[in-house]
Amino acid sequence: MSLTAADIQEIMRLIEGSNFDELTLETNGLKLMLKRGSAAGTAPAVVAPAPVTVAVAAAPTAAPAVAPRPVAAAAALPTDGGQDVPSPMLGTFYRAPKPGAPPFVEVGAVVEADTVIGIIEVMKLMSTVRAGLRGRVTQILASDGVLVEFGEVLLRIAPAE
Repeated sequence: MSLTAADIQEIMRLIEGSNFDELTLETNGLKLMLKRGSAAGTAPAVVAPAPVTVAVAAAPTAAPAVAPRPVAAAAALPTDGGQDVPSPMLGTFYRAPKPGAPPFVEVGAVVEADTVIGIIEVMKLMSTVRAGLRGRVTQILASDGVLVEFGEVLLRIAPAE
């Protein structure tokens, strides 16, 4: 798999729209490292003098700096005794297997640990997200088709007793 300049721009757009400070992607001998200028505890990021896509295309391993952006305070969510199901990665979250199809789960649905609750798309690669525990869905916090970040709560499940 090779990355085009458009692929790298899309990755950078996703990182810029997130709270991540660093991303490392390794595939088939290609290593791409993206770091924000404020990444704590990391080596200083390499700043490319030309547009980032040119620098990355010229050298398979580059760490362009991305200006830090303020982190918005997370809205307080009511706790109902349920357990949060976090996003395992950054990407676009889909509640249904395809447009127009019914969602994988709704509020009130009983799920098992291996029940698929959604899909996250990253660079045209779809990854299923599983509930991870047995129980009843009490809240769905992520909307269909929105960008979610690693660790962001997708839904809440009241564990089965």
